Amino acid sequence: MLGTDVKIGLIVAQRELRTQVQLALRGSPARIVFDQPAIRDWGRFLDEIDRIRPDVVLVDLSALGSSFAEPIRRIRSSISQPIVIALHTVVEPETILAAIRAGASEYLYPPLEGALEKALIRLVSERARQVQPAREPGKVLGFVSAKGGCGATTIACHVGSELHRQTAQEVLLADLDLDGGILSFLMKANGQYSVLDAVRNIHRLDASYWKGLVANGHSRLHVIAAPRLVDPNEPLPTDAFRQVVRFARTLYDWVIVDLGRGLNPVTLAVLSDLDQAFLVATFDVLALQRVKQLVQNLLDFGYGQKRFQLILNRMPRQPDLTPSELERVLGLEIFAGLPSAYAELYEAYSEGNLLPPASELGRQFAKLAARVAGLPEEKAEKAKSRLGIFF
Repeated sequence: MLGTDVKIGLIVAQRELRTQVQLALRGSPARIVFDQPAIRDWGRFLDEIDRIRPDVVLVDLSALGSSFAEPIRRIRSSISQPIVIALHTVVEPETILAAIRAGASEYLYPPLEGALEKALIRLVSERARQVQPAREPGKVLGFVSAKGGCGATTIACHVGSELHRQTAQEVLLADLDLDGGILSFLMKANGQYSVLDAVRNIHRLDASYWKGLVANGHSRLHVIAAPRLVDPNEPLPTDAFRQVVRFARTLYDWVIVDLGRGLNPVTLAVLSDLDQAFLVATFDVLALQRVKQLVQNLLDFGYGQKRFQLILNRMPRQPDLTPSELERVLGLEIFAGLPSAYAELYEAYSEGNLLPPASELGRQFAKLAARVAGLPEEKAEKAKSRLGIFF
């Protein structure tokens, strides 16, 4: 018997087929989660598929046109990878073969009553035996520089490395700085693909395709690089970046996103999908003034000023203002303050390494990662971290 938790989507244009489907599903405990005669906006449709995650999609081949193979592949390659059942009013061997090759699990034609229910029971049962228990979605952390040179990429790399070291969980470092991100360079990840390849092929994005895009960096972390060059005339589908981030969190325990500097269109597109967002600034007049501007920009774009937490990098040992005074001036909560360590970072990077956890700043990164991960104090102590300037 078909379970009540089976979600079914309908894309049926022909009146005869629609009547046949309605009769076949009459009395069925399965839920129809969407019902439409055609697909007019593929971007919006795939986004809806990713949100609803149907188990089965019944597709009237006439609704997809003569070139139905590619649409079937796109539906099958969405995040939930639904079962696709092709429907037609006639039996055509060439059409059947093309639909199966494109990814359809079944080809049905009238009369559907009885045949459709049997196919659903068989296919859903097979899927249940094959599918592994779904993992909990990972957490996504975003790092944004108030202006160039504030150190957001350095912090993102070290926090990602520390999260992997302290938790032994799967971590992805994603470089969404399209103005020349250097995350893959710092992580020594030599991949030939970038996040733009994922964005341009969002309809093909599945675990297998993703493995071909990422590279391994320090500590065997996965890295998805920024593009080496972006054509200024190429329109960037910012919503696709959000879909990539949502997809990545289904594969990793932690997704660390370097968002470059400021509130650019990509940052604004993914902002609502970040579990924690950190604005990185240095303790100088220009950077702090930029923080105030960005806080106002957040309000203008409809976000609360608490959407970001502030990390002050390269802090002097005895700053002129106390943390509470700074928060009052900037209008933003200070999450952490990190000391300056130019010499140590220069030496580590020149040797192709990250800072060792035993170094002074390395201990601060360990403390920061432990706090982000919500690790108990004793575990943070085992990682040899100690209090930072504002922790």
